[in-house]
Amino acid sequence: MTLNAALRIRPERPPDLSRIRELNRLAFGGIEEADIVDAIRSGGGAVLSLVAVAGDDLIVGHILFSPVTLVPPVPELRGLGLGPMAVLPSWQNRGIGTRLVEEGMRHCVDLAVDYVVVLGHPAYYPRFGFLPSVSFNLKSAYDAPPEAFMVRELREGSLREHSGVVHYRPEFGGG
Repeated sequence: MTLNAALRIRPERPPDLSRIRELNRLAFGGIEEADIVDAIRSGGGAVLSLVAVAGDDLIVGHILFSPVTLVPPVPELRGLGLGPMAVLPSWQNRGIGTRLVEEGMRHCVDLAVDYVVVLGHPAYYPRFGFLPSVSFNLKSAYDAPPEAFMVRELREGSLREHSGVVHYRPEFGGG
């Protein structure tokens, strides 16, 4: 049986929370991202939180989507930020992150999300349809390299007439 066949992607459940925290700590080498995930969840901002489960119950990956806002505001647009996304170090480079992103994006389409942003590796996220934010006249509220802040429009043309600065939830700090 291949890893992809044995791997399940599902929404997080309450018994998963401590394991998700530990996964983020191990994947990022500290507790900052784990604290952000916990704070977003406790603040009601986790729109979509998925886990990758191997075998019977081993959580090997996690992805979170939370609301973002555009300044100046565009009330009719619904945007989400992808991240953090984490895979246990011993399970990396096996396609788990790919599965999490692909399944997460399918859920975002089902949730009628207009666009998703990510602040991430510019060589990784374009394979999922993400483009540099400058393609959409959007900037990050963070001091991030422009090529690392990317956008994927889920409703074609939804960002065509808009520009501005994208702000993540306050739990991310600084932006």
